[in-house]
Amino acid sequence: MTLLRTGCALIALVVATPALAQTPSADELATLVRAQAAEIAALKARLDRLEGAQQIAAMPAPATPGTVATTSASAPAPVQVAQQTRRPQVTAPFAPQLVPPGPAERDVGRAREANDAGVTTEWGAGLPVFHSADGVYTFKPRGRILTDVSSSFGSRYDDRNITTTGMRALRLGLEGGVGTHFFYQFESDFSENEVDVVTAFIGWRNRIAPGLDYDVRAGHLFNDRAFEGSTGSDSTPFMERSTVSTAIIPQRGFYGLGIMPRLFWKTGHASLTITGDRVDGNQAVSDSRTLLGRVHWNPIKTDRGVLHLGLWGFDESLSSAATTLTRNTVIGGRFNGALRVSSGPLTGGTGTTGYGAELGGYAGPVWIMGEAGRRNARLDGGRPDFVSKAWSLSGGWFITGDLPPYNPRLGSFGQPRVLDPLFEGGPGAIELTARYENLDYTDLLTGGEGWAATVGVNWYLNSFTRIQVNAIHWNTDNRSGAFIGPDDGETVSARVAVTF
Repeated sequence: MTLLRTGCALIALVVATPALAQTPSADELATLVRAQAAEIAALKARLDRLEGAQQIAAMPAPATPGTVATTSASAPAPVQVAQQTRRPQVTAPFAPQLVPPGPAERDVGRAREANDAGVTTEWGAGLPVFHSADGVYTFKPRGRILTDVSSSFGSRYDDRNITTTGMRALRLGLEGGVGTHFFYQFESDFSENEVDVVTAFIGWRNRIAPGLDYDVRAGHLFNDRAFEGSTGSDSTPFMERSTVSTAIIPQRGFYGLGIMPRLFWKTGHASLTITGDRVDGNQAVSDSRTLLGRVHWNPIKTDRGVLHLGLWGFDESLSSAATTLTRNTVIGGRFNGALRVSSGPLTGGTGTTGYGAELGGYAGPVWIMGEAGRRNARLDGGRPDFVSKAWSLSGGWFITGDLPPYNPRLGSFGQPRVLDPLFEGGPGAIELTARYENLDYTDLLTGGEGWAATVGVNWYLNSFTRIQVNAIHWNTDNRSGAFIGPDDGETVSARVAVTF
């Protein structure tokens, strides 16, 4: 290319020689020199374009969907390029600098800039994960959309026989990390047409010894309590958690603002959480204080099976603004506000203590889990405790042969690994589920009781998209409220869920 540029300059001088022989005036000579300089600059610009085109032609073709394009040896990880196809290049019959680059050239230019910067991207559950060139920074958007419809019938109370729709979750957030130790996560939920901060924390993780890790998280934290209570709303095998998770719970609910250290080993984990109120609590008085701990152990753990044992408990001292302990707990579906088991009015609470146990596991595509819990709510004035009791037994079978989405690190369910996704021509994963659950508030004179039996089917189109259907037969016997006495009926619910 250097020789070509030199030749072009010599040609320009040869062309200019006759004109110089005519002894032009100073003004004509200056004009001629400017014209020749412009021509030489144009020639150089064309050569630069040609060099760029040759470099682009020498680059490897962009990867087709599902392939991985390698980066330089100094890059921390390969770049995974998805949904990108190579467009044919069209050679124009005129000077390249007169025509803007076409779509193919623009795409390759962006790829070159990304490769030069060393930024790598990998596609996971529907959204990309970004890594910096040095591997220090990671970033990933995240969210979930859970859309439900529910219809109840068979009750002797007409006001319970209703059909409703709702967004179980409508979340948007992000997560990331700096280096191998620091990490963070933030999510907001919009499902009630209000902005509600849910998970929001920063954390630090490290290794104590081979097979022994820890992390510490501080911020607005999700409870580590019970098996289904520790499972995210987008990963529960049923459309609503069992009564153990919804009734044997701190007064502040599933979230609290505080700190949670966790310890992980090869066959289990343990956590300890100290929190105050939710992030949107009352700052006019002191927060409630909640101390919560959980441990799980897998005494049997193979590639195709796990035995799960778990224990958990909490104790809370209630704020002066949180002394009302009235409970109205879901029994036959979240989106029927009339279908609840009620404790009746209850005030004067000073604190609560709860505890529970978990026993279950899976073998191949079949899983089973039993849970039980008890909560004692302390009352002022020397009154006896209000005692809540709940238990459940549930199970599932992946008829497509997929393994249950059990997470042995956390002792809970996560997103499944679908063997043959629908979007790749397979059937997806199909799971049949069943559960019996029981709830008892009858320790109070105004307290009710209830039970529910659920059968369901989950169709996982891929690892982050699912369709759920639950059919529930429920029974309640409330002693207070608008629906007193024995009552039973059915609820059929369906959900479309996407997690990314």
